Amino acid sequence: MAIFKLHSASKQFGKQKVLNKASFSLKTGEIIGVFGRNGCGKSTLLKMIFGTISANAIDMSIDGVVFKNFFTKHISYLPQHPFTPKNIKVRDLIPIYFSEEKKQDAIFYDSMIANITSKTVGSLSLGQVRYLEVLLLANLDRPFLMLDEPFSMLEPLHKDNIRNLLNKLKSSKGILITDHYYEDVLKVTERNYLLKDGILEQISSKQSLKEKAYLGDSSL
Repeated sequence: MAIFKLHSASKQFGKQKVLNKASFSLKTGEIIGVFGRNGCGKSTLLKMIFGTISANAIDMSIDGVVFKNFFTKHISYLPQHPFTPKNIKVRDLIPIYFSEEKKQDAIFYDSMIANITSKTVGSLSLGQVRYLEVLLLANLDRPFLMLDEPFSMLEPLHKDNIRNLLNKLKSSKGILITDHYYEDVLKVTERNYLLKDGILEQISSKQSLKEKAYLGDSSL
């Protein structure tokens, strides 16, 4: 088991402080969720951890070892928007990520991918692209997987496929999900946090999201 800890993270854009000593822990074998309103800093938090944007201050460790550099060798990160090139066929994309035949086969013969390998990424539905991207990242030799809005705008079938995949992955991965589709997130997570006023506060249920003014009465 590996344990990632964000001891403290702070970020300010001009006079706006979006993260104020935010902290959480994540271990392999669990899935956690992070909720928050638009612009509260969820995506910023993941980008800071992965290293694609700079922090005003950040303190992180894995298994007690503090890293001065970012964790690109330990963390896979799914951005909000698709990152795979549209004009490449799925069968040609897979070897770019994996040279080992065993790794390639894990993608090629996945039940959701096997019948679309001859198609270009640009011809796939949004749900197919998101599933493919999560599957690619999941097969990298990294213990932690951080997903920014994996369920956003997807059809129910593709949401089910991604949830099933995440449940399979959590035996060997620590997974963090941010998404406004809170029902989908709550179905797979063991622990959840709400990012509000720059601080991550652990919440216990859908009712907690209402009490913290993230959800309205009509959501319950």
